Amino acid sequence: MTPNPAAAHDIVLGVGGGIAAYKACEVSRRLTEAGNRVRIVPTASALRFVGAATFEALSGQPVRSDVFADVPEVPHVRLGRQAELVLVAPATADLLARAAHGLADDLLTNTLLTARCPVLMAPAMHTEMWEHPATRDNVALLRRRGVVVLEPASGRLTGSDTGKGRLPDPEEIVELAELLLDRADALPRDLVGRRVVVSAGGTREPLDPVRFLGNRSSGRQGHALARVAAQRGADVTLVAANTTDLPVPSGVRVVRVRTAAELREAMHEAAPEADILVMAAAVADFRPESTAPSKIKKAGSDPEPVRLVRNPDILTELVERRRPGQLVVGFAAETGDGTGDPLHHGRAKLARKGVDFLLVNVVGDGLAFEVPVNSGWLLGGDGSERRIPVGSKNLLASTLWDAVARATAGRDRGEGSTLA
Repeated sequence: MTPNPAAAHDIVLGVGGGIAAYKACEVSRRLTEAGNRVRIVPTASALRFVGAATFEALSGQPVRSDVFADVPEVPHVRLGRQAELVLVAPATADLLARAAHGLADDLLTNTLLTARCPVLMAPAMHTEMWEHPATRDNVALLRRRGVVVLEPASGRLTGSDTGKGRLPDPEEIVELAELLLDRADALPRDLVGRRVVVSAGGTREPLDPVRFLGNRSSGRQGHALARVAAQRGADVTLVAANTTDLPVPSGVRVVRVRTAAELREAMHEAAPEADILVMAAAVADFRPESTAPSKIKKAGSDPEPVRLVRNPDILTELVERRRPGQLVVGFAAETGDGTGDPLHHGRAKLARKGVDFLLVNVVGDGLAFEVPVNSGWLLGGDGSERRIPVGSKNLLASTLWDAVARATAGRDRGEGSTLA
């Protein structure tokens, strides 16, 4: 990761006293290598898991944890005032409780009280602690005050225990921190109670047991859509085509598929219970008519032609079968040609498919596929259009969910929807 001085930010990384404190080292490293100034404020318990020297070596900044150290500099006030983001990872049950009730018994809780920037807390604890009514009330109180409290991941905890309460992957924490630095209001809790199904990745159509016809989609945009929706409160199912190299977004159920036929089956199975369907996957339009049972060998003569047959149009089927009130979002990967530019083709596809929203991407070398950024146009079925400038895929996801949240709220009130 190449540092970008123009994009550098002043970040306070608070570290709570849980076993997941070691993962804060990776969070610090990623943020620092991006060119940010990261000042780490651990609790006394956190320093029993990871020493100050480790944090100082990774961040290049002195570690502070004592309210009474460097008193003339008033660190308990200055840290919060100067920060552009306060990120707490891990946030233990104890730390969430102290933050919710305004306690200020150490440097980190003092910093949280003085911060006037976005605050992001990544919980980590055993499932029973996360699900306890006291913790749930504390999280709800923090969220009402504007603190972004992430949904924890599910998986291995301490010992042999597994369940919900695992710290989200450091890469995901950093991505969401960067999203809030780009846009402080990117993660409102406006999708609570919504059931969302998102498809992601690129399908692969086998030629033989070794080879396949595929595309360049990495699945990162679909994963970003699922990640942001879950953190905005939605109940999210991600139908992921060949994205096993990407970490599962926290709070998201994943259904793994490979081919267009498998993706079609999974989407139709999940669709009836969904309030919102998002078809972000790059689905192969065609597949080989037949698949060789063994590897096709090279021979002296030219290979036999591969006959292709058309795959079903999954998006069209979902629109045709949607239940009343269900909202459908499609994606269009366009390059433009002699008959029109990408936006022209996107408008035609919107009319043809009958979706509520269509996100039109310009694709090609260094565009949309296999890169961390994206851009395009968000077209509404009511004729509205919005240009989305180049930004992170999480930022594009937050823009799309803004429009979808307004549309679903409008439908609840019996109103129309626009992108305004």
